Amino acid sequence: MPVCYRHPDRESHIRCQRCGRPICPDCMRDAAVGFQCPDCVAEGARTMRSGRTAYGGALPGRPGSTSIALIAINVAVWVAVLVTGGAASRLVDLLALRPKGLCLVDGGGYDVPQDVCANGGTWLPGVADGAFWQVLTSGFTHQAVLHIAFNMFALYVLGPQLEAALGRWRFLALYFLSLLAGSAVVLWFGGEYQATLGASGAVYGLFAALFVLARKVGGDVRQIGVLIAVNVVLTLAVPGISWQGHLGGFAGGLLVALVLVYAPRGPRRTTVQVAGLAAITLFVAVAIVTRVLVLA
Repeated sequence: MPVCYRHPDRESHIRCQRCGRPICPDCMRDAAVGFQCPDCVAEGARTMRSGRTAYGGALPGRPGSTSIALIAINVAVWVAVLVTGGAASRLVDLLALRPKGLCLVDGGGYDVPQDVCANGGTWLPGVADGAFWQVLTSGFTHQAVLHIAFNMFALYVLGPQLEAALGRWRFLALYFLSLLAGSAVVLWFGGEYQATLGASGAVYGLFAALFVLARKVGGDVRQIGVLIAVNVVLTLAVPGISWQGHLGGFAGGLLVALVLVYAPRGPRRTTVQVAGLAAITLFVAVAIVTRVLVLA
């Protein structure tokens, strides 16, 4: 009599539909047709292709989790700024994007070397003086309540939709490349000693990506277009808003979204997407480094 391959003391008249080995009732696992043994079920789970988004990314288990994590970082930095002095916080001096360093003496700023400033002033570091982290940290730094409230609300609304469509890692690439592209444009076209901060560049990149996705699937882009137009008007009309950061973030998000969404389907899609993102990253990095060399 045939016996179960896992329990030799038990007779078995049923065989695994996948490998053909006899299995007892305790080892039977329901399959699409008949039953399978535990080993074949485990092997199928290992080799089964994971779910993918329409643009090649792995389906996120919780599409909003990445956006919540980004919001938490922004809020944590904002709270740290508040408890250390608000607009006068030293954290703002260190984290905000300033193209060129400045010596602050008695409320006035002077273009002098850092060692000279040490004799009686406060040094406000800039990217050209070695504070390269500012191109990234400025996108997580806020002062005003309305500023962080608008940016985080936009991230809360747009982020989960884009993460669900692109996948977590592609969404993060979109977010951070938009942020860095905004910083690059600020370095080139902003004031040399002017501090810029906020997640608006990354958020504008999300607006651009949502527009590209809507066009790709044939959706109605009029509402998105109106929303973008309203934000452009506010950017140009309200004093103190960095149009450079918004423009750079939007352009960066647009390029990243075009690469991710219009990469040809097939086994080489991920390769094409990675190559496109690498090219955008290289372009942004060269723009930042070139500007630093000019300012230095």
